[in-house]
Amino acid sequence: MPDAAAPESTATDAGFLGRVQILGPRAFGTPLRVLAWLSFLAEVVIIGTGGAVRLTGSGLGCSEWPLCTPDSLVPIYADQGVHGLIEFGNRTMTGVVGLLALAVLLLTLHAIGGRRLLVRALWFALGGIVLAVVVYIASAAMGPVLGAALMSTALLLSVLAGAVDSLRRTTRRRDLAVLAWVTLVGIMMQAVVGGFAVISDLNPFIVGFHYTSSLLLVCVTAAYLVRMYAEPGRRESAVPTWFAVVSHVTGVALAATIFFGVLTTGNGPHSGDANIERVGFDATILAHVHSWPGYILATLVSVLTVAAWMLRLRPRRWLLALVVAILVQVGVGVWQAREGLPEILVGIHMILASLSAAAYTVVVLNLKRPVAEHS
Repeated sequence: MPDAAAPESTATDAGFLGRVQILGPRAFGTPLRVLAWLSFLAEVVIIGTGGAVRLTGSGLGCSEWPLCTPDSLVPIYADQGVHGLIEFGNRTMTGVVGLLALAVLLLTLHAIGGRRLLVRALWFALGGIVLAVVVYIASAAMGPVLGAALMSTALLLSVLAGAVDSLRRTTRRRDLAVLAWVTLVGIMMQAVVGGFAVISDLNPFIVGFHYTSSLLLVCVTAAYLVRMYAEPGRRESAVPTWFAVVSHVTGVALAATIFFGVLTTGNGPHSGDANIERVGFDATILAHVHSWPGYILATLVSVLTVAAWMLRLRPRRWLLALVVAILVQVGVGVWQAREGLPEILVGIHMILASLSAAAYTVVVLNLKRPVAEHS
């Protein structure tokens, strides 16, 4: 008598080995991995394009928001020249970054929650788009700026509602869902902040906040990559207590270095437009203040790196990458100060700051390890 028909590939290999032991790294396919990396790279690139806008004096290349000119969505080269193209290019890059973040989010939701979680998120997205269009039409008479602001607010609230609904229903790999939602929401808020930067004639505090927010999104997308490749489950410390404490103190030094760096740039010669002058803080004094936590940071990271390799601790390879990035960053900082802040060096300094922050994020996430790793 013939055997009964075998289950379909042993019940599809037992649900792909229990979705690879409840969504371990192998459960996430190539498309998601590729898009997650592209999302991270795009966040770094947009810091470069944003820096190009400022360093070439193109901050008001598009004088309006959400339009580029009072009568056109796109720049008119005959009127605005290359500055309009540079500024509009950065705005276009925001759309690319947003689409990549949306793709990562949808694939993440499908991977961890299946079709049901994905469809619910799409319904919230559709509802948000309809609501945003209705709000814009209703408020268009108040002017394009207010209409765009209200439309963006309606869309953002819809996305936040979708995030709350999604996370309430997520029972597995909620860490990835949270990071994916934070990235998308952050990008949407960034677009609005960029608009306010233009409307405020490049207020240095708004511009500085815009850069800092972009840097934080680089860290969030880096954290997503780390968690995507990590095993799920409970985690425990992988380093001595003193090492963890010094690591977090290093984070404070990094934050202080970036803060004073942003403040220095906001009062330096690269204001973003030839007709805008910075007033308030003395950039020369701030440059020295910025260097103090920078040297402390370099020392702390060097100590952590030596200790990690001597003790063969888990974050040692990423600490090595971090110490290299920071030493190069210090070198570029000194070089640019001595050369009178040439645009190319300032731009490299901005990008290196984001990569240093991303490397530090990876280091912190490696201070712990899955319990099952040595059980």
